[in-house]
Amino acid sequence: MNRDITKTYTNGEITVVWKPNVCIHSTVCFKGLSDVFDPKVRPWINMNGAETQHITEQIDKCPSGALSYYRNADVPGDNKTVQAESIVEVMPNGPLLVYGNLNVKDSAGNTVQKNKVTAFCRCGGSGNKPYCDGTHTKIGFQG
Repeated sequence: MNRDITKTYTNGEITVVWKPNVCIHSTVCFKGLSDVFDPKVRPWINMNGAETQHITEQIDKCPSGALSYYRNADVPGDNKTVQAESIVEVMPNGPLLVYGNLNVKDSAGNTVQKNKVTAFCRCGGSGNKPYCDGTHTKIGFQG
């Protein structure tokens, strides 16, 4: 069952949005800002652990887009786009990362708009194809 779970955390200035089904468990978040992101405690995101600027800078490094944020003074929109050229990056032993604005068409012909970073499965084991779900680490994918 593919549940579309979304969790939010706020410090009053920004709201952090976490989509666990999109997370590829790269550990970039907690290795970069462990005072905010700590998977050993609940809730695992402590919005009082750092200043807003540091939190947003760390979230911008999330390779899967599982973490995002919006400023509470703004209304979060579904059509936010990134003004950048498209870049494709192969992560060693991991997913194919595509940076930029994409329209992804599934096998049924449905199109989904993706912005920022999209992580595509390379190991073939993802339960959320074509997207990476972190299975590559569990099966020891090399490539």
